[in-house]
Amino acid sequence: MAHHKSALKRIRQNQAKRLHNRYYAKTTRNAIRKLRATTNREEAEKLLVEVSSMLDKLAKKNIIHKNKAANNKSSLAKYVNSLS
Repeated sequence: MAHHKSALKRIRQNQAKRLHNRYYAKTTRNAIRKLRATTNREEAEKLLVEVSSMLDKLAKKNIIHKNKAANNKSSLAKYVNSLS
């Protein structure tokens, strides 16, 4: 257990940031699932823009790796293009 005041504060800050990051990462994962479940192309194209933005924001803040974001965006775009 930490003994310094600053170390205790750092623990509190890290916990708050962790919860914040987990919330946004989970929200993005749910949006990806929703997009993959969509069969309507017009709706999927709208969702793709939103999901791509979410992935870019997570990568920018180092919540997920930038290559993971790029891979997800690429595979989702491929999926949307395959819809008729």
